[in-house]
Amino acid sequence: MAAKIVDITEKLSFEENPKIKIKNITCEVNSDAPTMLKLMQLIGNGDNVTPNDLAKMYELIFSEEDRKKIDKLKLPVKDFNILVESAMAMVMGESESGE
Repeated sequence: MAAKIVDITEKLSFEENPKIKIKNITCEVNSDAPTMLKLMQLIGNGDNVTPNDLAKMYELIFSEEDRKKIDKLKLPVKDFNILVESAMAMVMGESESGE
């Protein structure tokens, strides 16, 4: 007897990754579930995010190509934190602001 196969394709959205704009560059924000689970583990309770955790989040959220573009902006630490927090908020559905 063969195992039952249930096709859930129609139930899934397959939405594109959101994008974030900084000055004259637009970067795609990685929003797949495995990445988000890793980010949630790093965040934990939110009170003890270390600089190392922030760097890991940045690497998970943005592709290497987009990180190179962002790095060229030489953002101050405060702005860098805002970038990472804003990207995470977008992916988690906490921010719908945009164009």
